[in-house]
Parts: sequence; structure tokens; C-alpha cells
Amino acid sequence: MSHNGLPREILENVFWLGDCLVQRYQGKTYHSYNSSYLVIGSEAALLVETGHPKDFNKLHEQMKRILDDKKIPLKYMFTTHQETPHAGGIARFLNFYPDVTVYGDVSDYHMAFPMFENNFSSMEVGDKIDLGGVELVATEPVVRDIRTSLWGMLHPHKILFPGDGFAYSHYHYDGHCGKLAEEAESLDLFEVTSVFAELALFWTNFVDMSVYSDRLIQLIEELEIKYIAPTHGLPIMDIKTTMPKVIKGLHLPYNKMAG
Repeated sequence: MSHNGLPREILENVFWLGDCLVQRYQGKTYHSYNSSYLVIGSEAALLVETGHPKDFNKLHEQMKRILDDKKIPLKYMFTTHQETPHAGGIARFLNFYPDVTVYGDVSDYHMAFPMFENNFSSMEVGDKIDLGGVELVATEPVVRDIRTSLWGMLHPHKILFPGDGFAYSHYHYDGHCGKLAEEAESLDLFEVTSVFAELALFWTNFVDMSVYSDRLIQLIEELEIKYIAPTHGLPIMDIKTTMPKVIKGLHLPYNKMAG
């Protein structure tokens, strides 16, 4: 395990990978993640998000160590959308694993990576990837960073991979790096979620988020989600305790604009 606490097995055969990204805003220093998650089934492994290019070497090292230990081949990758922190590692990984299939909205990847045109497979809500005893199911993306965003749910774990849906930073100097959301006791989730939404999800400044938060709660109930593994936040293992704080933060940018 590295100095930032990762990789970390957050559920059986579900590993949290990545490294911290330092951000400065209004005199404060925040750490955030461009996380990836490695899922191990009985027949195949899948990487959720391919990470930011700056993290590739560390991410690949973390993943390779786990795959070597588990003796399970990497066969699939899934990206929630085409933004660099989520999909920036695609070609780099395919150079090492040329037989891997990349799933998600891949409608224009063949233009960016023509040498890997046959590695891309489009997914829509309800489509599944079978890893052997474990399935990734494509789900509705309630909070989108771009129009073609797609979320994923792991079955039977009932863990949701929402991309930018639960995006927030953490405090490095309070020792939050590599911790679960509920372990970071001094973290002001309301503050760090609202800052992230204001800067990274700029459209939330101009939209009443009640429609989105209501649907988000409904989706989690419909799918019986137990855990949430965001790309830019600490994994959430107690939804009832943590999700209300995140939702409150999502509402702040619009409430400030509305006066």
C-alpha cells in the first residue's frame, strides 16, 4: 500500500486504485481523486475508469500487483464518460492489454484511437458485463458531466459507480487520503461537495438540483444500492449517513446564485 492508502480493498474483490490530486481554491488546499476501481470475478477482471494520464504508472502498478496475486486476467474496462480523468488511460492500458474490451459510450473512440477500433463496445442502460459470479450493469446517469455519461452498478455487491455523481475533495493534512467517507470524521462534506460542484459541474450553478437529487434517491432505492464508489470522492459505505450531506452540497451553488 502506498503513502496515500491505495490500493485498498473496499469490498471483497473490489479494489480502490489511484492517487491524490492537489487543488488550491480561495486560499485552501484540497486533495481529490481521479479514482479507478478494479473488480475481480472468477473468470475475468474489469477496470472501472481508466484514470488521469498523470496517474497511469502508479495506477498500472497497483492493478498489476493485484492481478498477479489473484491470477485473473484483465478482460474489460468501463468508463463512465469520455473526459480525460475518466478515460485518459484507455490507449495506455490497451498498449499493455491489447485483448481488453472497453465498454461505455464509445461512439467516437475509434477516431481518437483508430489502432484500437475493434476493442470498443457500446453499452446502454441495462446492458451487462459478466466477470464470473459478478456482473457490471449499466445504469442511468442521474448527474451527468457530459451528455453521454453512463453509470454502472456491480451485482451482487450493490455498489454504484457514479462517475462525477458524488464528487468532492478531502483534507490531506487531516489524514483523509485513502479513507472511506465515514472514516474521515473531520471532513466537511457540505463544503467540499459544494466547491467541487461549483467548479467542476458548472451547470449546477444554474439548475435547481432538487429534480436531480430526488431522482438520485429514487434510483438508489430502486436498485437497492448499498455502497457508492465515486471517481472523485471517498467511497461511501453508509449511504443513510453520508448521502444527505453530499446532496446538500450539490444544492449550494444554485442556492447561492438564486440569492
